[in-house]
Order: sequence, then structure tokens, then C-alpha cells
Amino acid sequence: MSVSSEHFGFTKLLVVDLEKSAQFYRDVFGLKETTRIQSEIAGRALEEILFNPTGDGAATFVLLKFVDATVPSANELILGFLTSDIDALIARATTAGASVVREALDYPHLSVKVAFITDLEGHLIEVVQPMAS
Repeated sequence: MSVSSEHFGFTKLLVVDLEKSAQFYRDVFGLKETTRIQSEIAGRALEEILFNPTGDGAATFVLLKFVDATVPSANELILGFLTSDIDALIARATTAGASVVREALDYPHLSVKVAFITDLEGHLIEVVQPMAS
């Protein structure tokens, strides 16, 4: 794959429980693991799980655990996921242990329905469903 210009390529979410977090994102969003990496940044050992992009040109999602981390970090970013069925996604998420921060609301002027949930470690996720035109 050749890249002719700069573009957004991936998001790395810092987590404490790598396996539970990976299971959550597989169960709720259908992400598929592609590889695992063990490395270090500035002397801190880390483990990562990379997931396939969910569509042509989509960015890669990565879960990263610093081995010495014991407390989840939150509020460092808001993940955004698109769905064709926001109610089904919220049901999967709550079954998997997510909390609903704000129920889905319609934004007719934007042609979307939007909800906010948190994952198992409290990371905020915005879920957007395009509305039929």
C-alpha cells in the first residue's frame, strides 16, 4: 500500500485490562484482531492489539496497555463508531458491560441519531447512526 499524502491512520486507546477490553470491542463493534505487539516506549513495556479497519480507507483501532499501568485513564479522547442500528449496538454494549451515558437522540438537521456510552474502563464512545434521507 502506498501512501501519497498524510492522512489519519489509527487510534490507540490506553487500557489497563487488555484482554477484557479486546473482548468488549470484539463483542460490541465486531472488530477483528490482526496482530499483537510487545514493545516499549521510553523504557515502559507495553502490549498492543491491532484490529482490522472496518471499511475501505478506515483507520486502524489499537488497544495499548502499558505493563506498569494499574489505573484506567479516561477522558483523553472520545471514540466515534458508526452503526446502521444504534439500538442493537447499545443493547450489545450494555450486555457486554457498557454504561449508557446519554440515550440516542435524533439530530434531523444533521441526518443522524447519536448516543454516548462508556466501555468497561470508562472510556467515552460516541455512537452515530445515519438517518434515512
